[in-house]
Order: sequence, then structure tokens, then C-alpha cells
Amino acid sequence: MAPIRVGEPDVRPDATAHVRGVREGNALGSYEMEPGHHLDGTADARRSTGIRPGERNPISPSMPNLPPG
Repeated sequence: MAPIRVGEPDVRPDATAHVRGVREGNALGSYEMEPGHHLDGTADARRSTGIRPGERNPISPSMPNLPPG
């Protein structure tokens, strides 16, 4: 097997993992800003897919919404 060639590293090995000002995915308020998530805790197909999400929602409002994925 041939050795893998790699380039120069982009950061120093002792650099910090967190950068001040960058929001984390689990920060407060991130859930509400995601498309497909609603304030009451429910979700629709936009949460899982961006390809015609309206066609992947339930046909009847009385049906449970089980987004794909």
C-alpha cells in the first residue's frame, strides 16, 4: 500500500477547539431557528428533507406527522 500524502496542517495542534462568537448547534435558541421545527415542539418534513417537503407531510391533519429520516 502506498503512503498517503497530506498537506500542511491548517491550524496548530495546540489551538483551542472553541472560537468565541461561533454558535454551537445545541445552544439556546438554535432549535427554534432550524427550518421545520415549531415552537410547540412539533416538526414537519422540512426538518428532514428540503426536496418538496410539502408532499411529505401527512395528507390529513388528524394523522401523526412522522418526518422521513
